[in-house]
Amino acid sequence: MAPRRAALACAAASVLVIAAALSACAPQPGTTPGPNPPSASPTGSGTPTRSPAPSTAAVPIPADCREILTTGVLDQLGAITLNDPALGPSGVQSDGSLICVWGDPAVPGTVLRTTIAYMSRGPALDMLNGLLAEGFACYTPDGGTRCEKTWFSEPDLIPEGRTLFWRQDVLIDSSFTNLAPSGYTAAIVASVFG
Repeated sequence: MAPRRAALACAAASVLVIAAALSACAPQPGTTPGPNPPSASPTGSGTPTRSPAPSTAAVPIPADCREILTTGVLDQLGAITLNDPALGPSGVQSDGSLICVWGDPAVPGTVLRTTIAYMSRGPALDMLNGLLAEGFACYTPDGGTRCEKTWFSEPDLIPEGRTLFWRQDVLIDSSFTNLAPSGYTAAIVASVFG
């Protein structure tokens, strides 16, 4: 019983350390928020809310799924279909977000879906902290917060996973089944944030 208590205490400490790291994204004292300060509370449904319409200083969300990737990542994707209507909504959405879906409907079980959207700091940190309880690993590269997890589906043992990156009120959220090109998220981060 003692080893289990020690493991639970270690897990709780890990959550607190990650929560503290995520909180480090807070603006420095004395800084002034932009004209549309982010909301720090989620909606009553528990679903993260998008930030208000971005100000002119907001990071722009791209409009092209290919242009956000490097040549090396595009080479890995090869001839895989981009944004086939049979795989659901894709492209620029009415709220300004971008959805990129790589996959062929004729090859079920192989798809990569990415959504790039505005999400204010409070709801984003609530969501990312919640992912810790689901076994995601979170860290703070490239001036933002990244959480990721991979697993194998049952009973076929197909690789699946999800990676999220949040910075400056922009969330990049990718999930995959049997399609995870190396450097994919890093390429999008570099494209969006320079």
